[in-house]
Amino acid sequence: MAQRIFTLIFLLWTTFSPHTAVATPFGQKLFGNGQDSQFLPVDRAFAFDFQQRENQLTVRWEIQPGYYLYRQQIKVEGNGAVIGPFDIPAGLSHRDEFFGEVFIFRQPLALNIPLVQADSAATVQVTYQGCADAGFCYPPETRTIPISQILPASDDNTSSHQPPSETPLPFSPWWALLIGIGVAFTPCVLPMYPLISSLVLGRKTQLTLRRTFLLAMTYVQGMALTYTLLGLIVAAAGLRFQAALQHPFVLIGLSVMFVALALSMFGLYTLQLPSSLQTRLAEWSNRRQGGSLTGVFSMGALAGLICSPCTTAPLSAILLYIAQSGDLLAGGASLYLYALGMGLPLILVTLFGNRLLPRSGPWMQHVKEGFGFIILALPVFLLERILGENWGIRLWSLLGVAFLGWAFILSLRSHKGSMRVIQLLLLAGALIAAKPLQDWAFSPVDAPQKQNASALTFTPVATMTELNGALAKSHQPVMLDLYADWCVACKEFEKYTFTDRQVQGRLSRITLLQADVTANRAEQNAMLKRLQILGLPTILFFDAQGKEIPGSRVTGFMDAEKFQTHLQKFVP
Repeated sequence: MAQRIFTLIFLLWTTFSPHTAVATPFGQKLFGNGQDSQFLPVDRAFAFDFQQRENQLTVRWEIQPGYYLYRQQIKVEGNGAVIGPFDIPAGLSHRDEFFGEVFIFRQPLALNIPLVQADSAATVQVTYQGCADAGFCYPPETRTIPISQILPASDDNTSSHQPPSETPLPFSPWWALLIGIGVAFTPCVLPMYPLISSLVLGRKTQLTLRRTFLLAMTYVQGMALTYTLLGLIVAAAGLRFQAALQHPFVLIGLSVMFVALALSMFGLYTLQLPSSLQTRLAEWSNRRQGGSLTGVFSMGALAGLICSPCTTAPLSAILLYIAQSGDLLAGGASLYLYALGMGLPLILVTLFGNRLLPRSGPWMQHVKEGFGFIILALPVFLLERILGENWGIRLWSLLGVAFLGWAFILSLRSHKGSMRVIQLLLLAGALIAAKPLQDWAFSPVDAPQKQNASALTFTPVATMTELNGALAKSHQPVMLDLYADWCVACKEFEKYTFTDRQVQGRLSRITLLQADVTANRAEQNAMLKRLQILGLPTILFFDAQGKEIPGSRVTGFMDAEKFQTHLQKFVP
């Protein structure tokens, strides 16, 4: 009796032991493929959660050690819902042999997504994709989140003060102060300061230093008031049409306008108010009495409306971007600081005379052209949202190379010995800035693909129907390679494993099929689900009767030597 019990226990142990289960069809069905067990299901590798609080949706990922999410693969789309702009953290820099520099997340990640408006049956689709360090990538995962109804923001609705209205500017408002100071040294503005100073002081010659400073500051405050009101009005308009201003067509239109403004700074054409309107405003300003606080303040307020060719483009660029951001506080503060920056040289000239002004010359035109490059940075900020991170880096690279090249050409006009050091620094900077363009133009990705494409010839299959048909027609063993462009380890298989001569010799005896699931379409996902594919790369082997060979499945990257050893077990 004891012997029978011992025999029964031994049979049960050998039947359900993981080592034995992998070697039998029953065990493989019960426990799954032994190689799959080293990788977590996508729901565990990237545990996803979400929470909606009124007009804000928070999505979270708990990322397990040894796994990472791609930043550029995170996409959020609304179906019946209008999504406001939101920020995705920069992430960690990750150098990839095939995709170059990418950014990834290894720690828990949370995104706060503002909801501007949502219908009663609205949903938000969140798509993400990640990989394992061990050489395994998951297909893009899309989660559909039901959204509670959100009515459009109105004047009486406190939701208008929620996160959808807070699109951060690409620069701190304090940068507007530096821009204003820079604009003051353009050829259209700097020569006017002595004349404006005399108008501010009026005919009074005996003024205390305190009174002189008060008059100059009053003039600047009048000008700043005009600009601040413009900023508030434009930001309020942008806030009301916040959702429309995030549309790709609107962003492209704004980018074209920014480029047009920048070209005017380079001297291709002139942008300014009609001369008749400028003349009328100038006459109104001249009628004001200089030397009095009220007269000087009104002169400054009117001067804010008289845009010279050098100030029109920077002012328009700031106004356009403020409208796109819809941030009232930043809008008003930016324009106030911009006007204050333009007024600081005027205050100094009024206090200490013209001797503080630098001598006029071609350098003022160079300052104006430099602002053209600053304005060109704004469309890059906007287009990054449409084109994605990779193209954004290339646009920044192009802008940096153009600016450094322009600065280098200007430096050649100087014959000072010290300028040679600056020229070398500019050249070095241009070479560094051009690196993303070089990686794109001379990308090594295409060459291995073309080379590897001729190394092994695969018959493409896209659906389960096509796969079953190919298996039925083949009267010899079949290898099915599941591939995607976003799968790094798939490309490693192509470059390092499938190019090996011994591997090619062994695979020449069987039929080679390949399913490209890059597009992540419904029929492709159905095939992955039917075949119980956890992620890529995955390679399946079928016998001559079209049945999958037990224990033959490959999950994750294998180098040529290990793959050759694996083939010897299952490929005759």
